[in-house]
Amino acid sequence: MKKLTTATLSLFAATLFFSCQNNTGSQANDDKTQTEHSSKDDSLLTEIQRNTFQYFWEGAEPTSGMARERIHLDGIYPKNDQNVVTIGGSGFGLMAIITGIERGFITREEGVKRLAHIMNYLSEIERFQGAWAHWYHGDTKKVQAFSEKDNGGDIVETAFLAQSLITIREYLKNGSEDEQAVASSADELWKGINWNHYTNGQNVIFWHWSPSVDFGMNHPVRGYDEGLVTYILAASSPTHAIDTAVYHEGWARSGEIRSTAEKLNIPLSIKHNARPGEIGPLFWAHYSYLGLDPKGLQDRCANYWDVTSNHAKINIAYAEENPKGYKGYGADKGWGLTASYSLKGYDAHHPDNDHGVISPTAALSSMPYTPEESISFAHYLMDSLGTKVWGKYGFYDAYSETEDWFPQHYLAIDQGPIVVMIENYRSGLLWNLFMEAPEIKAGLKKLGFSSPRIL
Repeated sequence: MKKLTTATLSLFAATLFFSCQNNTGSQANDDKTQTEHSSKDDSLLTEIQRNTFQYFWEGAEPTSGMARERIHLDGIYPKNDQNVVTIGGSGFGLMAIITGIERGFITREEGVKRLAHIMNYLSEIERFQGAWAHWYHGDTKKVQAFSEKDNGGDIVETAFLAQSLITIREYLKNGSEDEQAVASSADELWKGINWNHYTNGQNVIFWHWSPSVDFGMNHPVRGYDEGLVTYILAASSPTHAIDTAVYHEGWARSGEIRSTAEKLNIPLSIKHNARPGEIGPLFWAHYSYLGLDPKGLQDRCANYWDVTSNHAKINIAYAEENPKGYKGYGADKGWGLTASYSLKGYDAHHPDNDHGVISPTAALSSMPYTPEESISFAHYLMDSLGTKVWGKYGFYDAYSETEDWFPQHYLAIDQGPIVVMIENYRSGLLWNLFMEAPEIKAGLKKLGFSSPRIL
C-alpha cells in the first residue's frame, strides 16, 4: 500500500470536509422540501376531512341526528327521500364524529351530546331481532323499505353500525359521567343484535329478515364482498354469537374463497363475488375495514392486507392503462371505480363495468393502502378540477371528465369512509379503538385469525 504523506492527508481531509458540508446542505434542502410537501399534504387532508365531516354534522337529518341517505345541493329529490336516513351510512358518520372531535372540528361536549341523541334515537326505532332496517324516515321513525321484500332487518347494514357502536364505547368508556352513559348505551345496542337468528339455522348468515316475509329475500352473505365485518361481529358477540362453522362454511365457502387469479398482473388473493378474474367495486376494500385493521390480518384463506391493497392497486393500474381512453384517467390523475352515482342513475363501477365515471371516495378511502397515489389524486382534484368536484360537504359523489358531468350530489355511504380512512392513514384512530375491544380480539381468535393486534 502506498504510504500517505502529511500533505496528502491534509488534502483528503479538506475534500472530505467540503464533501460533507455539501451533502449536509443537500440533505437539509431535501428535508425542507419533504417538510413543505408534508405540510401541504397535511393541510389538504385536514380540509378534506373537515368539509366531508360536515355532511354528518351540519347536514344531518335534524330529528334523528343521523346521516341522510343522500344530499343534493340542487334540492331535487325525485323520490322525495331527503329525510330518509341510512343505518350503514350513519355508522360511518358516527366514526366521523369521533374523528371530528379528535381533529377539533367540534368540541368534545358537542360531539358527546350528538352521540347521546343518536343513541336514544336508535333505541326507539323498530328493530328486527336486534337488527335495524336499511333505511328509516328520520322525521317519523318509520321503516322505509329498500325493496318489496327488503322491509325488515338488514344484518350487513347493522354490522356497519355495530362497528361504530363498539368504537364509540371504547372511545368514551373511561370519560366523564355523560360520556360513560353514551358508552353504556352503545354497548347495550350492540349486544342486543341477534346475529345467530340471521343464520336461519344454517351455516351461513342471511342478509335480510322481516316478520312479514321471513327470510324471503334468500340472500346469503358469502365472501368476498363488503360483508367480512358482519361475520367478525357475529362471532364476537357476547350474547348471540354464531358458531365458527358459520364463518368457515358460509363466508369462506369451505375454503373455496381462495384464489390464485390475477388482474393486470396483480394477485386478487381472494375470489371476489364476480365473474372469474373480475374484481368488485372498491368499496369492498373499505366498509369492513373502517374499524377492522387489515394490516397483518390473516386467516386460513387470505391475508387481508394483500386483499385490500391489491384491490386498490388494480384500480390504479387500470386507470393508467385506460383501455377505453377516458379523459382524466391515470395514476397521477383520476382513478378509483366503485358504487356511486353514475351517468344513468346508480351503478357499481369496476374495471369490467367502466363508464368513465370516477368516484372520489374510491381513491381517497384507499389512502391507508396507496397513500402516495391517493394523495396525488386529491391534489389533482383540487388543482385541476376545483369547484367542479368540490362543494359544501367535500368532493361530490362522482364525476366524468369525458362527459363533462359534475353533479352536485352526495351519498352518506361514500362520504363517511373518506373521513374515517384518511384518519386511519394519519393516526390509526378508528383501527386502534375497534381492535382494542376485548370481544373483537376474542372473536378473531375464535375464527382462527392472526394479527399483530391480537397477540
